[in-house]
Amino acid sequence: MTNGGQQLELPELPRAGGITELPIAGAWVFSPRIHGDERGSFAEWFRADECAEKLGYPFEIAQANISHSKRAVVRGIHLAEVPPGQAKFVTCVAGEVNDVLVDVRRGSPTYGKHISIPLSAATVRAVFVPVGVGHGFTATSDTATVTYLVNEAYNPRREFEINAFDAALGIEWGVDAADAVRSDKDVNAPLLAEVTQRLPQWRECRGWEQQLRSEWEDALAHADAYEGEPEGGVGR
Repeated sequence: MTNGGQQLELPELPRAGGITELPIAGAWVFSPRIHGDERGSFAEWFRADECAEKLGYPFEIAQANISHSKRAVVRGIHLAEVPPGQAKFVTCVAGEVNDVLVDVRRGSPTYGKHISIPLSAATVRAVFVPVGVGHGFTATSDTATVTYLVNEAYNPRREFEINAFDAALGIEWGVDAADAVRSDKDVNAPLLAEVTQRLPQWRECRGWEQQLRSEWEDALAHADAYEGEPEGGVGR
């Protein structure tokens, strides 16, 4: 494992259109095209077909969440045990937040490292958080609204927290722990070193994703074979 507590550099993000890979494997940012006129603006912030093309399998939405936060609120770090884990597609639709991803997949080249991505209603950018990667954010505007599309429904027995202010992670939230507004559960969350046995393995996460790709490829192959059968079915 590599040493933790290091912030990874954010690649340059396009003003509109396209997907940008992040240095945490499997994570990426989608920057939609925003169409504006005298009425306001319009953007396609999620497209199932584009997401499936990127992942190699459909991102099946099991639950959609929305949170409202005031300035200095810190949420996280949250994740779920793998398998199945919980992948997320996160967007800020009002205000601004500093979104943080922490790679806690044991054996990952970027284990213990994190990256911060500014999200706002002005850009409507979205972050894809792969399974096994911890997620959190802090509200940097007076109020902020964040939506999360997730591929697994909430399961309290498999989800857990890591303390956002763990010195071993070295995350700069822009607010001190004493001034951050957090839930009791997040305040009392264990340190990274205290949940090592619950952390997913790098190979488990990547293997689970590869299984999803393989199953999708098999389904497509089966569909192609079915479409190639003579009209009326086999044996007619």
